Parts: sequence; structure tokens; C-alpha cells
Amino acid sequence: MTTIGLIGSGHIGSQLARLAVARGYDVVLSNSRGPETLDALVAELGSHARAATPAEAAAAGDLVVVTTPLAAEATLPVAELAGKIVIDTNNYYPQRDGRIPELDDESTTVAERLQAVLPTSKVVKAFNHIGAAALTSEGQDAGTADRRALVVAGDDQEARDRVAALVDEFGFDAVDIGPLAEGWRIQRDTPGYVTRFDAAGLREAVAAARRYRDM
Repeated sequence: MTTIGLIGSGHIGSQLARLAVARGYDVVLSNSRGPETLDALVAELGSHARAATPAEAAAAGDLVVVTTPLAAEATLPVAELAGKIVIDTNNYYPQRDGRIPELDDESTTVAERLQAVLPTSKVVKAFNHIGAAALTSEGQDAGTADRRALVVAGDDQEARDRVAALVDEFGFDAVDIGPLAEGWRIQRDTPGYVTRFDAAGLREAVAAARRYRDM
């Protein structure tokens, strides 16, 4: 049985947990406030879910989702995440995260920044450009016409392929845009961000993205 660990169990994390449990995965949930604050969500999800600390969720997960404000990345359990596929759902919101110079000047991306924090993990960008409610309401079977598509990006091809397969399991076509450095193409205020596209439309939206400095 594959286990998905979640570091962050808010809007996106809880929805991904619901999708995972519905498809037979075990999930280990965590947040910054303690396992006891997740009792209601665990009760809803049932026997395939439990709450733990972030380090325990990281250790338990075959795949681990990081879905937290960017400031929390400094507290991630690096050792427990070593060698693992880490799914980064995060976006940079200055009003929440404060000003981060290297993201403001676009010398790096959110996911590359996380990869630097987790040098021995395999970071894959996914699930960052869809509203939380849409995760559990817009998924469709593979082959459905006009099926919604979601991007994956990562520096490790095998890891990208694994996350792309998970995106498909969760009800969406996966559009592979290559390395983490390309993740800017689906950040906030780009054409593909939080807008519903099928795979062809999403590829066009990603190609049309422009750097903030060029807007």
C-alpha cells in the first residue's frame, strides 16, 4: 500500500488527502499546530488516514506533499525527506509570504527554492494552479473529452512520471513542462493559473506565459 505524507493539511492538503483515500492510498496528515488539531479530518477520512508530526508524515510517506506558506520551508524535516519524491504545491504570495528577493527578481522559482532546501529529495511541481474545491469536483476519467489538465515540472524524469501518474489517478491529464526552472510558467497571474484548460489549451497557456518583469 502506497502512503502519501502531507506536510500541511489546509485547503489543498485536505483535498489531496480526500482524493488519495478515495483511490486506496493511506495518508499521514500533519500541520504546524499538532496532530490533535486534525482529529475531525482524520475521522472524516477513515481508517486509511492518521495524523502525525511533519517529521513523522515525511518518514511515513512514499510520496510527500509540501503545501505550506513559504516561511515554513525552513522547518521542513530534511533528513526524513531524503531520497523521496516531494510534491510542491506552493505559490509565492508576497502579501502572505513577505518579500523574497530571489523570487521578486525571478532569479529562481518557488520549486527550485524548495529543491535547494531539500537537496537530496526529488521535488516535483504539481497541483499549484487549481483551486482547492476544484480538486475534488472537476476530476474526470481518463479519456474524457475536455478533461482538465494540470502541469508537472521537475528535474528528475522518473519522479515527474510518477507524479504525472498520480495526477491522472486523481482525475486530470498531466502536462509535463520539463525542469523545475520552467515552473514560473504556471505561477500566479500567468494565463494557466487557476483557469480550466484541457491538455492542448494548457500547453498553449504555458507557452504564452511571460515573466513578471516583461508584463
